[in-house]
Amino acid sequence: MTKIQNLKHTFKDWMRYPAFLPLIGLIILFSLMSVTNEYFLTSSNLTSVLRQVSINAVIAVGMTCAILTGGIDLSVGTVMALSGTLMAGLMAHYGINMYVAILCGLLVGATFGAVNGFLAAYAKMPPIIVTLGAMIIAKGCALIYTGGNPVSGLDPNFAFFGRESIMGVPVPIILMLSLYIVAYIVLNQTAFGRYVYALGGNEEAARLSGIRVKKIKVLVYTISGFTAAFAGLIFTARVMSGQPNAGTGFELDAIAAVVLGGASISGGRGVIIGTLIGALLLGVLSNGLNLLGISPFVQYIVKGGIIWGATFISSIRRA
Repeated sequence: MTKIQNLKHTFKDWMRYPAFLPLIGLIILFSLMSVTNEYFLTSSNLTSVLRQVSINAVIAVGMTCAILTGGIDLSVGTVMALSGTLMAGLMAHYGINMYVAILCGLLVGATFGAVNGFLAAYAKMPPIIVTLGAMIIAKGCALIYTGGNPVSGLDPNFAFFGRESIMGVPVPIILMLSLYIVAYIVLNQTAFGRYVYALGGNEEAARLSGIRVKKIKVLVYTISGFTAAFAGLIFTARVMSGQPNAGTGFELDAIAAVVLGGASISGGRGVIIGTLIGALLLGVLSNGLNLLGISPFVQYIVKGGIIWGATFISSIRRA
């Protein structure tokens, strides 16, 4: 009887972990797709899924930080496009060294994020409005910079970041996993990570306890802008062209990954591993539905319903 009680307590402890239910959902979905389609478990298909997931998962790292503080970043998709087109344009039109171009693109993304954080923290503007404005501005900047046309003629070595592999593992997957390891350490092993959670739990209490709330907000949105630009690097290297219209809707996918990963949209609750699981859920779902020949229009409805369900379950667990 004691062993049964211990198992019940252990299960309840697991249930409290934000990423537990998303992981169970991923296992079930993976199993269903494996049974319903013979091509799903092929190495080429699984590699393709991970390549597709890598871009959304990278963006979702910064989105996780923003949501943990009780905020949100709607600008990540267009910042990704702007950073990618900037890298492409510097290489193709100005002959700038590839690594210098990459650095410039990452700096532009981080700068957009820092401005978002500054306005949210010091001007006390709602993050949703600040980042909505940044989304439109970044879109305009990308279109002006490129004239609305794709940028081609990139350094051939640039393809390494989006198309090549190291010891059989695609570089985008390596970059994605490396970023998640760093994010896990930062959020779980540093004072900054504790401050992020404290800010999302109760901003006023965090301020009264001596946490520099405004500084943390600026850093959080800077990280979000940087990860968006990092995703722009992977995306641009994969298609080997700067696409000013890329990134549309990517912010919604990133938010969905964070929510599906068990994070609370009101802040203070969630884990970075859950975000990765959420991104994998979306990737496996999209791939599986495509293999089954489900209409893309129907897929929107399915994804929306899943997000509703995940949010409903999260609200029940908090109650």
